[in-house]
Amino acid sequence: MDIQIVFDANDPANLADFWIEALGYIVQPPPDGFDSWDDWATAMGIPEENWNDARAIVDPEGERPRIFIQKVPEPKTAKNRVHLDVSVGGGRETPEHERRERIAVAVARLQEAGGSVVGSVEQRDEYWVVMRDPEGNEFCLQ
Repeated sequence: MDIQIVFDANDPANLADFWIEALGYIVQPPPDGFDSWDDWATAMGIPEENWNDARAIVDPEGERPRIFIQKVPEPKTAKNRVHLDVSVGGGRETPEHERRERIAVAVARLQEAGGSVVGSVEQRDEYWVVMRDPEGNEFCLQ
C-alpha cells in the first residue's frame, strides 16, 4: 500500500522548495515524453496562471512517502492535528551533545529556507525543536 502526505498551501512552489530542503526530496519528474512540468502543462492545455496549483515532491531513493502540495484559497488558521517529525539528530545511539548540534544546524538551515522556530522541548533523554514551515505548518526536528 502506498501513501502520500498532502499539504494545503497558498504557494505550492514555495512550500515545495522548503520541504525539498527540509527532507532532501526532489520535484517529482514529469511524465515520460516531457522535459519539464511546464511542457506537460502546456500540452495539457493548462493556463499558465494555474501552473502553481500543485507540486509533488518525492524521495530520490523512492523509500519515503510522496508529498503532494495543493493550492487552496484559505490560509492556515489553527494548529495542525498531524505533523511531521524529521529525524536529523542521528538517533538515540548518537551522543546527546552531538544530536543537539545536528538539530541546531538543521534549524539554522531551515530558518534560512523560510521556516521559523516555535520552541524547543526537553523530556527525559529526548530533545526536539518545534518549527513552522513558510505557511505555518508545524513540524519537529529531532
